[in-house]
Amino acid sequence: MKTPKFVFFLPGLVCDGFVWEKQMEGLSDLAGCTCVEWDREDSITAMALRVLAVAPERFAVCGHSMGGRVALEVFRAAPERVSGVALLNTGYQPYSPGPAGQEEAKGRYALLEIAKAQGMRAMAAQWIPPMIHPARRQDTVFVSSIVEMFARKTPEIFELQTRALLSRPDASPVLEQIRCPALVLTGQDDLWSPPPRHTEMAAKIRSSRLVLVPGCAHMSTLERPEAVTEALRSWLSA
Repeated sequence: MKTPKFVFFLPGLVCDGFVWEKQMEGLSDLAGCTCVEWDREDSITAMALRVLAVAPERFAVCGHSMGGRVALEVFRAAPERVSGVALLNTGYQPYSPGPAGQEEAKGRYALLEIAKAQGMRAMAAQWIPPMIHPARRQDTVFVSSIVEMFARKTPEIFELQTRALLSRPDASPVLEQIRCPALVLTGQDDLWSPPPRHTEMAAKIRSSRLVLVPGCAHMSTLERPEAVTEALRSWLSA
């Protein structure tokens, strides 16, 4: 009798299960699919511990953006429980206290101030355009769906998750320890999590598969849902 498969989907910064809807539907014949969201956690480690608290003894983990960093922390904490790792539009390096890190923090806190003063929709209007492919920026229905997702979170949650990202751990040693089936995926036009970073990540993970989705930026699961689902099906079937 085959052991049932379980996949835990982990969303990014102030995202929710909406980013995974197409993938969870498309993989439902292969595995039990669950999305874990964040509302109280202020560190990547705390998010990983929440996943481990609700997951079965053996499961695969799939993270997008900040969720990819959480997936790596899940593996760091309990590698024997993880049957597969998928890392989408994400990163592995720690926060840098130098000029690059200071610039990152400045940008993140500027968005947070907009969220606090004007609301999450106003923040989303500033944040979304660089995250999606230029061809989708005039698609009002598509953009509005992302704005509404962000609006389902509060500035307080945004602040907690911003704090988590600015205290993120170095996941370089984790990448080199992964031996289970691994997928590393990003959009060819992702400015936030660019292809060269994912090429580096794939090179550090033995036997990983690298997928660069054409005509796609940071919100890959929403921009190119079919391509992402196809890549995940191959990964989950490995």
